[in-house]
Amino acid sequence: MAEAFDVVVVGAGAAGLMCAMTAGQRGRRVLVVEHANKPGKKILMSGGGRCNFTNIGTGPANFLSANPHYCKSALARYTPADFIALVERHGIAYHEKELGQLFCDESSKQVVRMLLDECGAAGVRIEIGCGIEDVRARDEGGFALRTARGTFHAESLVVASGGLSIPSMGASGFGYRLAQQFGHVVLPTRAGLVPLTLSGTHLERLQDLSGVSLPVEASCNGQSFRNFMLLTHRGLSGPSILQISSYWQPGDALRLDLLPGADAEAFLRAQRQARPAAELRTVLSEQLPKRFAQRLCEAWLPNRPMRQYGERELRDIAAQLHHWPVTASGTEGYRTAEVTLGGVDTRELSSATMESRRVPGLYFIGEVVDVTGWLGGYNFQWAWASGHAAGEVA
Repeated sequence: MAEAFDVVVVGAGAAGLMCAMTAGQRGRRVLVVEHANKPGKKILMSGGGRCNFTNIGTGPANFLSANPHYCKSALARYTPADFIALVERHGIAYHEKELGQLFCDESSKQVVRMLLDECGAAGVRIEIGCGIEDVRARDEGGFALRTARGTFHAESLVVASGGLSIPSMGASGFGYRLAQQFGHVVLPTRAGLVPLTLSGTHLERLQDLSGVSLPVEASCNGQSFRNFMLLTHRGLSGPSILQISSYWQPGDALRLDLLPGADAEAFLRAQRQARPAAELRTVLSEQLPKRFAQRLCEAWLPNRPMRQYGERELRDIAAQLHHWPVTASGTEGYRTAEVTLGGVDTRELSSATMESRRVPGLYFIGEVVDVTGWLGGYNFQWAWASGHAAGEVA
C-alpha cells in the first residue's frame, strides 16, 4: 500500500531542504527522499567545513545560464538578507571573509542542523539512504515513486538531486534522466569552478612549483576575475582559476595578468634607472614569488642586467607580464568540480515557481537546473531562492 504525501522532494541538499521546510510551513505533508547516507553532504564539506552559505552581493550577473534572465525572479523574492535572518534566528555566528562571502564562525554542521530543525518543526519527514527505483506520472494526477522503502504517492514532485560534481559525495545524473523521462531538454553539462590542467611544455616548466600562490587576474571570453592562483602538480587552481574555469572551454585563449593593478612598464623603467646592475629575475622576485619569477626568467623572459634592456624590450616584457598566455589542456573534471554547468533547460520551467511547463506538479530546483553561480556563496543563494520559490507553491 502506497503512502500519500502532498509533496515529495528528491534530494536532501540545500535546495531540497529549503523547499521541504517552506512547503511544510504551508501545512503541506512533505517527504524528502535522499539516496546518500546523510542529509546536506555538500553543505557539510563546503567552505572548508564552515559553509560559505551566501554572498551579500548576489545578483543575476553572478550566474551562468543559457537564459540569463531566468534566475531574476527567484533571487529577488528570497534574498541573502532573508537567509541571514534565518541564520540569526537560530543563533549561528557568522563573518564576512572577502568579497561579500559569509561563513559560519564554527561549523557547516550548524546550517544543516538549522535546516533539519526547520523541517522537523514543519512536520517534514526525511528518509535517508532511500534509493529511487522508478518514478511515473499517475493517470489520476500526481506521481508514484517506487523506492527502497516502499511506494509513495505525491501531488507534487520536486527534483533537487543536484548535478554531477563530486561523485564521491553521492552525485549522480538522476535528475537529468528524470527530466528527460518527462520530455524535458537537458543542456550539455560540464564541470565548473574546477582546477585547470596543463600538459606538455607548460606543465614541465611549472610542475615543480606546486604550492606556489600569487595574485593574478585571469581573463577568458570577455570575463575577468582577480584573486589568487595556485600552481599544482597537474596545473592551475585557486579562486581566480576556479572562477574563470566556468567560462573556459578547450581551445579557448586564457590570459593571466601576473601583476594586476600595477604598471609593469613603469616599474621596470624605474628599476632600470635605480638598479641598472640588478638582473630581471631579481627585480621581478620583489613583485612575484621568488621561485616563480626565476622560472619565468629561465623559460619565458630574457634574463639580463636591467641596463641591457632597451625601451622596446621592456615594453614587450611588461606586455607579457600583463597578458601571460596559458594553454590549458583540460579540467580536473567532476571529481573536484564545485558545480555542474548546464542542466535542465530553463525555457521549459516557470521562473516564478520552478514548475515544469510540460508536466503539472513537477518542479526542478538548485543545481540540476541550468543556472550556475560564481564561487563565493552564490550557488547556495540560488539553492535557497529556487527552493523557496518551489516550496511556496508545490
